[in-house]
Amino acid sequence: MQTTGNTILITGGNSGIGQGLAAAFHGLGNTVIITGRNQATLDKTVAAHAGMKGVVLDVSDGADITRVAAELIQEYPALNAVIHNAGIMQEEDLKTGETNTAEAHITTNLLGPIRLNSALLPHLLKQPSATVMTVSSGLAFVPLSLGPTYSATKAAIHSYTQAMRYQLADTSVQVIELVPPYVQTTLQGERQANDPHAMPLDGFIAETMEILTRQPDVKEVLVERVHPQRFAEKSGEYDAFFQRMNDMLVAARKG
Repeated sequence: MQTTGNTILITGGNSGIGQGLAAAFHGLGNTVIITGRNQATLDKTVAAHAGMKGVVLDVSDGADITRVAAELIQEYPALNAVIHNAGIMQEEDLKTGETNTAEAHITTNLLGPIRLNSALLPHLLKQPSATVMTVSSGLAFVPLSLGPTYSATKAAIHSYTQAMRYQLADTSVQVIELVPPYVQTTLQGERQANDPHAMPLDGFIAETMEILTRQPDVKEVLVERVHPQRFAEKSGEYDAFFQRMNDMLVAARKG
């Protein structure tokens, strides 16, 4: 991916990783459009970055995706990149038998990117050079017991991204997967934002942008912090990593 000269759509760009990426790409002179469900936080983010655009979008709503995608293509004909960052993460107790939380995760974290891709790909395929970036997670490779459906949606995003990359190999669309580790964001509230076990957001964004700049043909963006999790199976450390990570985070919640 070229890091300059793009018109980039970033979902969930009003907080966390999406907001950090939006600021970084905007700082490099790209045209950046961010989406989110909250108009107030969109306005605050846009106000801090002159020229950035904000659009209200609920990625769990298929009709909203169709409408907003059509409007964006009309307003920004040079649109050539999308970063599928929007998502939710809530803990689940599988013993309760409740499924609303699981369904919300699947609709937002998995169907959202799939639907938006379907709406934007015909346009992106017409561009001389285009990029689709999905955001999975280290939890796609070693799941969190407290977030079973979240982890499952991210594993599905990884699989979907690989299949998409193969299908689009003979086109002008580059497919990249960003695989964050545990990062200090408000995805799970202020506890995560201040958790010393999580990677500082600024450091994650800086290392991510360095990788994208240094490796324009990269397929997976992997900061050093996520390598043990991403390659746990390959290294033979999967069982030990799974146990250690889950024991630590369950104990932290109890504490």
